[in-house]
Amino acid sequence: MTTLVTSHEPRPAATDLNPFETATQQFDRIAERLGLETAARDLLRAPMREFRFQIPVRMDDGTSRVFRGVRVQHNDARGPCKGGVRFSPRGSVDEVRALAMAMTWKCAIADLPLGGAKGSIECDPRTLSLREQEQVCRGWVRQMAGNLGPDIDVPAPDVMSSAQHMAWMLDEFETVHRSRQPGFITGKPLPLGGSAGRAEATGYGAIAVLRLALEHLGLDPSRVTASVQGFGNVAQHAIRAFVARGGSVTAVSCWDHKERVAYTYTKRGGIDVDQLARITDKYGSIDMVHAIDLGYEVLPGDAWLEQAVDILIPAALEGQITAQNVARVTPRVKVILEGANGPTTAIADAQLARRNVLVVPDVLANAGGVTCSYFEQVQNNSGQLWPREEVLAKLDAWLTRAFRHVAQTAAREQIALREAAYAVAVGRVAEACTLRGWV
Repeated sequence: MTTLVTSHEPRPAATDLNPFETATQQFDRIAERLGLETAARDLLRAPMREFRFQIPVRMDDGTSRVFRGVRVQHNDARGPCKGGVRFSPRGSVDEVRALAMAMTWKCAIADLPLGGAKGSIECDPRTLSLREQEQVCRGWVRQMAGNLGPDIDVPAPDVMSSAQHMAWMLDEFETVHRSRQPGFITGKPLPLGGSAGRAEATGYGAIAVLRLALEHLGLDPSRVTASVQGFGNVAQHAIRAFVARGGSVTAVSCWDHKERVAYTYTKRGGIDVDQLARITDKYGSIDMVHAIDLGYEVLPGDAWLEQAVDILIPAALEGQITAQNVARVTPRVKVILEGANGPTTAIADAQLARRNVLVVPDVLANAGGVTCSYFEQVQNNSGQLWPREEVLAKLDAWLTRAFRHVAQTAAREQIALREAAYAVAVGRVAEACTLRGWV
């Protein structure tokens, strides 16, 4: 059995950094470990291209409003860029840069012939009508149409974006280019070329990876408990897969967009994900009144972090486990499965390592989504339609291969899973850059 270690190399212990600074520091450590040449380091530590633009929209009340859009293409040495488009009320460019870089590494870890990108639209879709959301989506595509495409850059859903948003984007792209190009975008509705299994792929894949991590730790997947942050698409499907393997989720935290505050819902004996899903809106906000009627206890939003469970699954947003709150993670926690992108800051990560908590990094834990998106592209490009069972079987096999390669690297080098995952990824991307003659 491969031995996994949780020790990390020393990290700066000052303060938590912004997402892109954290991402570049992580890269710099791995580049040093791999002995990359200066030119390769310069190329890979920054995005190859960035696009920033404005999207004017006529609102339902007749007024005009301008939204800001961003697309960051980090690297395409291994293939077309790939990455989601999120609605982001905060609108941080550094956040998008960090996520684009992470997509490059994620695709490389899964050994997909893709590069990394990420996009955002600075707005809150919960405050917009469907017509207004459609105009924002179409406006984003019009601004980017010349720099997107099946062989250039392939968008997908992300935070607060959905299959419907992808459908509008597909229609606008095909209208601009006057051709049918279903492979331009993934995460589409099934009637427009979407893939069966895509909706559950990220959550399902995360638990497939968790199963392997638990096996390496000698833990029985049917006898562990978890607390989850988030109750959107990823979290709900992860909970279903976790419970199907015999585990129990005792707490789930989500954002209440009406009250603009987060709450944690707990229930003795474990939550019923389907019961809660029936009283949850499309943005993952649970109806508190109905939850109380169903016997759930309501706690503060950050209470998910301090539950006495075996596994924590942050599946919401980045930067959720930090230097300020990591001490609240209970001694019982053995694994943190990063369902979200970048949920653990560098300082918190180092402290968890000192406590021998195994952190399964986001670039490995949530790679199921982009892997299934690749499957969708393959189906679109070849005119095929695979059944759900085939998609999920391929996904499980693909992620198993990725996890085992990373775990073997971690054991051989005596480093943590995160360091090993990045070493595998950066090495593969750097090799592609060298073969192309870029460095």
